[in-house]
Amino acid sequence: MIEQVLIAGFGGQGILSTGQLLAYAGMMEGKHVAWIPAYGPEMRGGTANCGVTVSDTEISSPLVTEPNALMVMNQPSLAKFENAVLAGGIIITNSSLVELPPKRSDLGYLPVPANAIAEELGNVRIAANVALGAFLGYSGAVSIEAAVAALEKVLPVRRHKLIPVNKVALERRVALGLTFRERAAAG
Repeated sequence: MIEQVLIAGFGGQGILSTGQLLAYAGMMEGKHVAWIPAYGPEMRGGTANCGVTVSDTEISSPLVTEPNALMVMNQPSLAKFENAVLAGGIIITNSSLVELPPKRSDLGYLPVPANAIAEELGNVRIAANVALGAFLGYSGAVSIEAAVAALEKVLPVRRHKLIPVNKVALERRVALGLTFRERAAAG
């Protein structure tokens, strides 16, 4: 199993920490991982993305150039990265901010109201982890238990009070990803 995912949005949405969370969870399960961040020069509001590879075998390159999954948190990121996803892959969007669906028909498409769910849980800053939960349910790249355990590694100590709400955010969307995977497998 090799999962290559691009996670993209704007600065301040937790894009890079969500990628780190996925990478740490993979390491905790003994998998080979790579995490490559990229961001614009702005502190907040600029572009941010990262590529994460989680594999049962050694990784030949840490760069994610042909992802089989894309998680996008805003419309400009969908426009920028949609064509990079391999045919047969999946695009997970934050449907709270991404109003237009992908243009391609050779991909799975899973809209997740990540901001709305995060606001319902009391903290909009966890929206990227809501989307990550859907990805984990769909892909099975790492277990939800590993992702929850990795929160302690990724979040600074001063943010550990956010671990319970992040746990709920991840778990809340795992079922959605599982359901989507089952429907796709059924044809």
